[in-house]
Amino acid sequence: ATITEIATIINDANISSGTAKTRAVYLGFLYTEWMRARWTSDPCYSFYGVDGSDCSFLIYLSEAEWFCPPLAWRNQSRHPTTSSLPKRQRVGSGKESLSFMRRRMRRLAAQWAAAACRLDERLRGQYREQKRILVHVGFLTEESGDVFSPKVLKGGPLGEMVQWADILTTLHVLGHNLKISLSNHIGVRIVAFMLVVTPFLCHIRVIDTFGTEPAYNNEEYSTLHGYRTNWGYWNLNCKQYMTMFPHTPDNSFMGFVTEELNQTERFKIKRDKVNNMAVVYGKEASMWKEKLLTILHRYMDIHGTVYYEAQRPPEVPAFVRNHGLLPQQELQQLLRKAKLFLGFGFPYEGPAPLEAIANGCVFLQPKFSPPHSSLNHEFFRGKPTSREVSSQHPYTEQYIGKPHVITVDFNNSQEFETAVQDILKEKVNYPFLQRPNSTALIWAPNITAPACWPPLSALQLFLSPEASSCVKTCRDSGLICEPAYFPFINNMEYTCEAVHVDRRECFQQKEPLLFSCAGVSAKHQRLCPCRDYLHGQVALCRDCL
Repeated sequence: ATITEIATIINDANISSGTAKTRAVYLGFLYTEWMRARWTSDPCYSFYGVDGSDCSFLIYLSEAEWFCPPLAWRNQSRHPTTSSLPKRQRVGSGKESLSFMRRRMRRLAAQWAAAACRLDERLRGQYREQKRILVHVGFLTEESGDVFSPKVLKGGPLGEMVQWADILTTLHVLGHNLKISLSNHIGVRIVAFMLVVTPFLCHIRVIDTFGTEPAYNNEEYSTLHGYRTNWGYWNLNCKQYMTMFPHTPDNSFMGFVTEELNQTERFKIKRDKVNNMAVVYGKEASMWKEKLLTILHRYMDIHGTVYYEAQRPPEVPAFVRNHGLLPQQELQQLLRKAKLFLGFGFPYEGPAPLEAIANGCVFLQPKFSPPHSSLNHEFFRGKPTSREVSSQHPYTEQYIGKPHVITVDFNNSQEFETAVQDILKEKVNYPFLQRPNSTALIWAPNITAPACWPPLSALQLFLSPEASSCVKTCRDSGLICEPAYFPFINNMEYTCEAVHVDRRECFQQKEPLLFSCAGVSAKHQRLCPCRDYLHGQVALCRDCL
């Protein structure tokens, strides 16, 4: 029995022998015994300070739960896990990665405050439950090796830090009770996750940069079919994985924020743009391609932000003006002047291109042919996804596109040069404003949610070609695959989940965890549940509002 069931049993039995005090003692005994038997079964308990002692049981039952009355000797005016010091002031001691996150929080603090005021105005005092959230930033722990922190000041990847800074700020601004863990002493091996604690349940959300597909997530299937990696086989609902960009509808999309410009800043960007100025994306010289830079130099002044040590000159062509690593504010100013932001294929899918586009740059990036994936590229090998990456930043290619994003074959020098010439001629309306994108919406408590969201009226069924995923099948028709519809179409009375290519037999998926928009089978044609969506807002179908 759960602790809630014990309470129900006691109330139903009307245990009231003796005085109310006797009953309270009896209840306390039952609850304490229940805690003694089960306190190690879930990390939620240790999160609230339960250590196996009777004292910790009573504190938990009276403060984290409602089963016992407040303890007279405890300070009731202030919850022990709450601090009056803002979270952004306590993040960022010691590690350079945390210092970077702290600087980002401070730089955008005024915009976060303004956004919070707008949200408060829209909610008009509506009650919202404060959640207790344990945020475990596993990739920055010493136990995981923390390969990020030593590289922050040397041009290393910052995308994960950008996202985590924004996640922490969001949770704090929304008023949740937040606790941050940077040690693996809690006994988990997940890279990074959020534990959302409600009175009786813990909800895990895994922050997953590149995504986890169902074939890799299901332990039995991944083991039997060769999909098992170090990062998969957790048997979670795939919507619990929250990605940097909306890679596959099977996962949820967490994202990050880009800076919001006021009218004065927009005017300055339009006034100060330098038409023949380019900034190269890549803070390590090894990412650069000199042949293409030579072509670009015929048309534009080239700027870089490549890290270098004082005693060693930067390994970039002499015609490049290298600024070295810049603080975020100075980098933003550089992007606001430039017309072109040039990527050379790495890093993959970072936040920088969106920040550049938001500051009025055109992003020129390489097309990958064949697409990069875990099957043919070392960077993706071992990651729990078979997703094919068609360019350096597929999100900008698919969801933004021309004239703000140009994707060409960099192996074709003529095609590259033509793209540069077209960008110089193009009059772009800038800065580009990316509409908020999300895959997670929550119904207000006074509204009854429909039986299925998005509503079934938006469902459009397509039979995929052989060896094609539903992601591609739906996208080819200008739609998006909707995994919420799989339970409805995986029904012999209605239809089926896949059709055998040769025998034309209809097959159902017996394991719900294997419902997959990304799945591909050479032997089957997938029956794909597609729907339309609003531009820049994939969570909503066109008739959903």
